Amino acid sequence: MKLCVGAEGPDDLLEWQRRFGDGPAVHVTRMWPKREDELLAGGSIYWVFKGVMLARQRIVRLDEHHRDDGIRRCALILDRDIVPVTAVPRRPFQGWRYLPAKDAPADMPRGRAGDAALPPQMAAALAEMGLV
Repeated sequence: MKLCVGAEGPDDLLEWQRRFGDGPAVHVTRMWPKREDELLAGGSIYWVFKGVMLARQRIVRLDEHHRDDGIRRCALILDRDIVPVTAVPRRPFQGWRYLPAKDAPADMPRGRAGDAALPPQMAAALAEMGLV
């Protein structure tokens, strides 16, 4: 799980990622994952927008990345496809968290994948009531 700071929702994240060209999406993080093998065996990053988990992207690979400060970082190379998931409220957290497969939200049904995203606060309220 990772907080998606600065994006209002999955569509906003997709638009932001398109600004960087047609290749895979890249998210650079400070820490190299300790459970690398699990992530690369079909794992995804689940994006949390304003307190609600709403989407995921499959992790394709991990690349070593160095900035001007020389510190080794991890570039998560992500599939461009942003998959909407059923809304799940999440409290704020720092960094990223591993999400056990049993706790991962289900992908939205294909017929609903094109639906406009609910505002995060509404999605959180509906998810707490078990209505989404």
